[in-house]
Amino acid sequence: MLFVFPADAQEVDARIQQVMSSPHALEKAQIDGKKAAYFCANCHGDTGNSAYDYIPNLAGQHPGYLLNQIRKFADGRRQDDFMSGMIKVMKDEERFNIAIYYSAQTVQPAAANESAQAARGKEIFRSICASCHGPQGHGSQNFARLAGQHARYVSESLDKYRKGTKERNDPVMGSVARRLSDSDIAALAAYIPTMK
Repeated sequence: MLFVFPADAQEVDARIQQVMSSPHALEKAQIDGKKAAYFCANCHGDTGNSAYDYIPNLAGQHPGYLLNQIRKFADGRRQDDFMSGMIKVMKDEERFNIAIYYSAQTVQPAAANESAQAARGKEIFRSICASCHGPQGHGSQNFARLAGQHARYVSESLDKYRKGTKERNDPVMGSVARRLSDSDIAALAAYIPTMK
């Protein structure tokens, strides 16, 4: 059964569960996803661990979350000329398999940071971010995995949410980010990359 957009969240979740519960289907989706992610690897890395500090790690993200972001790039709710163009030429099944593949990869966190700034970031994360992104920062179908993201990516993304740019215009994240000072963002950027 091929995965075809558009599908509502329940259909997406049902397809993910169907594939994840079948070792054969899961293995096939991961093999096909790795092949389909050939061009993605140039920026996001072979295993979803980006070598570029301004590009997010996709490893360990929930497949439903990844599919939702892919859909947003395809329909213009998220804007990036390169990403949008590449995703628009992919088949729906390729998109699905890429999400399954990257979700199964292990993110490579940064080394522990014992600074006072990282400790402050941990407290900010617990009080502001954990309610949506989870206490360990692992995210869900609806919220991004933050644990192990690059410091620069975290910092720049929060700043874009705060400013409401076309790349980052989610109203919930915007309202959260507008309450953060520059030093709060720097503290989160010091802590989040070390989360496993």
